[in-house]
Amino acid sequence: MKWDKKEISSDLVKEISTKYGCDLLTASILARRGHKTGDSIKYFLEDDIPLRNPFALDGMEDAVERILAAKEEGEKVLVFGDSDVDGITGTALLAGYLESIGMDVSWRIPTGDESYGLSLEAVEEFAAKDGTLIITVDCGISRFSEIKRANELYIDVIITDHHEPQDELPEALVIINPKLKDSSYPFRNLSGCGVAFKLVCALRFAQRSDLYGQQMCLLNTRPVNDAWIIEIAKMRNLQVTDTLIETIVPGMISVGETRLPAFLEGQHILCWDAPLHTQTFARLFGKGVEFGLMDVAGQIGKEIPQTAGQSLLRIKELSKIARYSDKELSELDVFVNLFTTYARLKEKTPEDTENENTDIQLAALGTIADIMPLLDENRIIVRRGIEALEKKPRPGLLQLLQKLDLAGRHFDTKDISWKLCPSINAARRMGSAETAAALFFEKDLLKREMLAGQLANMNEKRKELEEETWAMIEPMAYKSFEEYDENLVLVYDEKINKGVTGLMAQRAARCFNVPAMAISLSEEICTGSIRSTRGYNIHALFDQCSDLFIDCGGHQAAGGFSMIMKNWDTFLDRLKKAASAIEFEEKQDEQIIQIDAELPHEYLSPEIIKLAEKFEPYGSGNDQLVFLTKKIVVREINFIGKPEAKHVKMSLDAGKYKWPALYWQSADRVINKEFGVNDKVDIIFNLTRDYFKGNETPQIMIMDLARSE
Repeated sequence: MKWDKKEISSDLVKEISTKYGCDLLTASILARRGHKTGDSIKYFLEDDIPLRNPFALDGMEDAVERILAAKEEGEKVLVFGDSDVDGITGTALLAGYLESIGMDVSWRIPTGDESYGLSLEAVEEFAAKDGTLIITVDCGISRFSEIKRANELYIDVIITDHHEPQDELPEALVIINPKLKDSSYPFRNLSGCGVAFKLVCALRFAQRSDLYGQQMCLLNTRPVNDAWIIEIAKMRNLQVTDTLIETIVPGMISVGETRLPAFLEGQHILCWDAPLHTQTFARLFGKGVEFGLMDVAGQIGKEIPQTAGQSLLRIKELSKIARYSDKELSELDVFVNLFTTYARLKEKTPEDTENENTDIQLAALGTIADIMPLLDENRIIVRRGIEALEKKPRPGLLQLLQKLDLAGRHFDTKDISWKLCPSINAARRMGSAETAAALFFEKDLLKREMLAGQLANMNEKRKELEEETWAMIEPMAYKSFEEYDENLVLVYDEKINKGVTGLMAQRAARCFNVPAMAISLSEEICTGSIRSTRGYNIHALFDQCSDLFIDCGGHQAAGGFSMIMKNWDTFLDRLKKAASAIEFEEKQDEQIIQIDAELPHEYLSPEIIKLAEKFEPYGSGNDQLVFLTKKIVVREINFIGKPEAKHVKMSLDAGKYKWPALYWQSADRVINKEFGVNDKVDIIFNLTRDYFKGNETPQIMIMDLARSE
């Protein structure tokens, strides 16, 4: 294991610290991790960054209109989701909301031996019940024939998905997917439940706000040399849809010769300080020209007191958003941000806030379970979701947390990804995904407790099945590693339960550090999963075999497929050729640990845990902070582990403070006298919290250690 601390410019660190108001240690970590722009940094330093406008997603207003029309007409609606955690949480979120507003909605997910995604059977059965609208969650982007059949049966389909689309798209009524080729949405990596959450947010806005569907213009004027700049933002659903900037010299042209009349026709025109702009227009075009300006400065000042009586220029100087903007904000930009914030604050009721806190818990679970990068907007979703989950878990989740001894305590993404999500996912792996989904829809408390208990029991059985399956396939994994030029691992057997193919592929990928496939065979159809590593994009494999699959889907690092067995031999031949051509972004050298910061002993006070918390939530794209401390003294060593002591618990002396520390799989290093009591050692480590009998204690988790020189 190699240790590496990237060199960074001290000038850059000082610049980040000064510009964004953070300490030098935080600034150095941000710089070392490549966060150098305000748009990236704000998601680490600020707790109140708003989520992006859901109407920025292409197709959102069309989807909202179709759903509200179905509500008005009393149509039957089916929410069809995937059967993993992301799909189940998204299905529960969307179907639950539609039910809450009085719609005739049912839900369905693949269960038992049903394959991934929307099925012809589901479409046919829904048509037989006179259904007219299907909304997919976390699936649908690759279901061409199923959606074509729905169209033939006069069923509209709205796809909400986040998987990579093919060049050709299904003929759905609306597709909402941030990964669409021409998508204007600035963040591609929402989870499937995250996209469903956005749809629910848009529906809530449409249901409660007088601004829904309204066209309006925000207008500002400002002098420049001997002319004035007129800048206008056209907005719909609080989203800027068009802008106009005109530079006009007084008395040179009439208002009819400008683009203003055509741009402003039929619009509500809002401004900040109407008398000032009225004077400007009189100077530019004469006193007979009126624009019908509506001054909103007073209204916004009441809702956001710090803006009262201030000019847009002064507000810009005070603006937190302006601080993080990587381009110079205009006064119009400030006005747009102010009005958007005002509208959100004024129209959101306590009930809306409570409902969103309930929904965002599910969005956080889907984001973590699907291993979405915890950057940008996902950081807000997960952070707020965990906070809401700690304060007031939604029904179903509360009962499951109680069964897992997680209720009533602080927890983090690791608790969710290692304990909570696997318990939900266990139902799918054990062939009963509907049990997990039912937990979120069940109204009766006693039945929810029963379902939560069943999920906990299924997860224990899943663990046993995983260990049994791995013991069976491990010899095949080693053999295939050699057969496929040490570029790929392939394991397959009729005894592999298709519910654990993903777990087996993941385990093999970690064990051999190459992409791995695990396939459950049957007489007619095989079902497989693939997991990647070292930056390899699995779509390169999928593309070479796509004509052999019944269906396939996934992300760059993980996916699944099904295939008829008559294609098996051809599949193996192609896989052999594909494996020989695999190239990795990351070379298989000795593992390199990237160090975020070196901490002197005086920094190792209990307060340092706050720095680790600042960079939470941790997960994909945002690993736990890794620190280096040199010449810390080992004061005590104890062995832990049953039946054989494999791990070490230590007390480390940093001078003023002593720290408890855990070092996994290190007992042999002590036995071999690589280090011992009273030795000075250099350590690289994470900071975590230890929970015992309701008490919380900061502790060090050692990643590697060496005697100090």
